[in-house]
Amino acid sequence: MSSATSSTLDWDNLSWDSLGDERLLVIVLMVAAVVLTGERTTWRVLRNVVTIAHEGGHAVAALVMGRELAGIKLHSDTSGVTLSRGKPRGPGMIFTALAGYPAPSLLGVGLAALVGLDRIQWLLWIVVALLAILLTQIRNAFGLLTVVATGAAAVAVIIWGNERTTLGFACAVTWLLLIGGLRAVIELQRSRRAQGSGSRGGPPVTSDADQLAWLSHIPGLFWVVVFFAVSLVSIVAGGWLMLSWNP
Repeated sequence: MSSATSSTLDWDNLSWDSLGDERLLVIVLMVAAVVLTGERTTWRVLRNVVTIAHEGGHAVAALVMGRELAGIKLHSDTSGVTLSRGKPRGPGMIFTALAGYPAPSLLGVGLAALVGLDRIQWLLWIVVALLAILLTQIRNAFGLLTVVATGAAAVAVIIWGNERTTLGFACAVTWLLLIGGLRAVIELQRSRRAQGSGSRGGPPVTSDADQLAWLSHIPGLFWVVVFFAVSLVSIVAGGWLMLSWNP
């Protein structure tokens, strides 16, 4: 009769070889991201991370175009608003409005590249740094709570996480931005269809796509297609980069 301890795994000394190909982890987390963003309850929580990236995209674009950033608010219904001062129309406002929906996907590609280069610690510190910068522009209590909680999770992984934990967390965040970015675009079009789109006078307030339509005189559906294409290409590119992980 074999002893009970003879079949016990030594978890502290497990290596990637004993666990199997690390690429399997990337695939498993991709499936998890699809499932969790597809389920209404979990998506309502996770979407806050996508909203942080979305509003951060607006903020960066506003600064790049020389607009004065007036603050960011994140709401409990997972919506957000980025306020900036400058000309109400023109290229600066168009670029600012355009930057929101692609931001989570493009950030996800950047993080995926760091995963592929085995720069996991860099990735986590970059996330913390971006959240710290964003925190200076938050103008409401829920927004402060959301950004601080997200940053605290990343810091906790940096301090206490082992190699497997940090890689898993990094891949999970990256997939959330990539898959969640696409889910947000799909929701955008569903909302436009349900509420009616376009504007017959003043500037629209319903969505970024309709605001872009008013600013550019190009139909809102065109901008939704652009957002969708960027998100889809980003998922493919991000997945390829993460699957090329080579420690």
